[in-house]
Amino acid sequence: MPAIKVENLFKQYQLGQVSTGTVAHDFNRWLHKIRGKEDPYEKITGENSREEKGNSKYVWAIEDINFEARKGEVLGIIGRNGAGKSTLLKILSKVTSPTKGEIKIKGRIASLLEVGTGFHPELTGRENIFLNGAILGMTKSEIRSKFDEIVAFSGVEKYIDTPVKRYSSGMYVRLAFAVAAHLEPEILIVDEVLAVGDAEFQKKCLGKMKDVSSQGRTVLFVSHNMAAVKSLCNRGILMERGKVVFTGSAEETVEHYMRINAQNLKQKVTFETKELAVGNENIKLKSVVVVPESPFITEDISIKISFWNLSESKIVKVAIDFIDLNEDVVFGSGFDFQTDENGISSGTCIIPKDLLNDGVYSINMYFNSPELRPLWNVDNIINFEVEDKERNSAYFGKINGAVRPKLIWTV
Repeated sequence: MPAIKVENLFKQYQLGQVSTGTVAHDFNRWLHKIRGKEDPYEKITGENSREEKGNSKYVWAIEDINFEARKGEVLGIIGRNGAGKSTLLKILSKVTSPTKGEIKIKGRIASLLEVGTGFHPELTGRENIFLNGAILGMTKSEIRSKFDEIVAFSGVEKYIDTPVKRYSSGMYVRLAFAVAAHLEPEILIVDEVLAVGDAEFQKKCLGKMKDVSSQGRTVLFVSHNMAAVKSLCNRGILMERGKVVFTGSAEETVEHYMRINAQNLKQKVTFETKELAVGNENIKLKSVVVVPESPFITEDISIKISFWNLSESKIVKVAIDFIDLNEDVVFGSGFDFQTDENGISSGTCIIPKDLLNDGVYSINMYFNSPELRPLWNVDNIINFEVEDKERNSAYFGKINGAVRPKLIWTV
């Protein structure tokens, strides 16, 4: 039997003023039920979409979810904000109940869903450790044997006898994760809350989750950090609009997610007037264009940039970063733009052929004064795809990396 098995799981919420329901709705549902008919409020339920205006008072937060998590597996759950990830974890953690569907769980669950989960603010850190252990069904002696290890991992020993309501959010998360990971639950559920911690602590947490899985325990991990998902997880689930749209290895799931995000490529951004243009009181963007529109690896790529310079300086330092699908900076470049008599600055950045690998890239732009005073910056202003016309036929399969320069080989 898997550690977690989810079958046909649905969760419905009422939009607008939220309550436990009305007597009229409950009575109407009861009448339909005894007559063997469908729930009248389920039939008019809308899809979980932030972009579209609904025509129903109800919405499926998650809809027809099916998956399994095996013992000792680290399962990554990814997707955009509002995709239903946190709702799913709350149902698995028994924070809220499903509207319908079945969940089979084998083992104790420890959850870290948001800052302060499972902590009583008036109790000290020490008291909360024992409280959480008792909730997980551990004896006092079992908790005491783990106590020093928990405190050492969290790094809050100095404040362990202080009420947690006086902790910073970072201290809260440190202690909460230490408790959840060290009290030996069979299943550990971690939401994006780890992003609150500093980089050093996040690294410690990822290492601890690897240790937990190596001990045969199951981890469900929700994160927007794609690098962490790929390095930590065995498998991945991609959620969109409350549904599971893809399952596979962590690498495959992340790549699928990134490609969905890059489907609507913007190789050109143009504005006819300053009034319509994006920008601020210093810079108004006139145009950013990629030439050619669908470049191949074997040809030069031109990034043509033009903007209205409204700042006091006639020279604007423009820097651009090229970002890959993993949201890593591949490389950056910069140039001094001169302003003409019409207040317009223009220039072109040429990426030489045989440099970028095939894939999708986006551009972040930074505008600074000659003294390096920030004037304006914009992320993901355009994106474009570089294609491999030969599909690597001359090589042994796919060449890894964001860049693929033509190097000189000798024998």
